[in-house]
Amino acid sequence: MATKKIDDVFSLASFDPAKVTETFRDFAEKGAAQSKDAYAKMKTAAEDATKTVEATLESAQSGSVALGLKAIDALRTNAESSLSHLEALIGVKSISELFELQTAFVRKQAELALEQAKSMQEATRQVAETVAKPGKDAAEKAFSGFKKA
Repeated sequence: MATKKIDDVFSLASFDPAKVTETFRDFAEKGAAQSKDAYAKMKTAAEDATKTVEATLESAQSGSVALGLKAIDALRTNAESSLSHLEALIGVKSISELFELQTAFVRKQAELALEQAKSMQEATRQVAETVAKPGKDAAEKAFSGFKKA
């Protein structure tokens, strides 16, 4: 009897080509639907990534311009201060006046350098935050998509 069941399972009489074709068609349709869905998701992700990169590059460009302008302003201020100091040194009447002018200039330059460093540090921090924002937003969006799924 056991051989009879095996014969029945593998016999050509139980083979129905319509069922195989239908099963294959269902499998192919599901595969095509899943492929279309995956393609749509990949396309959306690629478009989002492109927008993120573009926004990041625009932020980096404008940030570097702002930092460059701030550095140029600091250089101009330092140059003007140095020229004013040289003009004052030309009119010096005594050594004590020279030392007094030089000490005041060095103190003023140290304070100015500290102020400029703080200003550049703050500007750099702001630029870094601005540049990182599109990537951070994209990452948060991606992670929120994972949480929903």
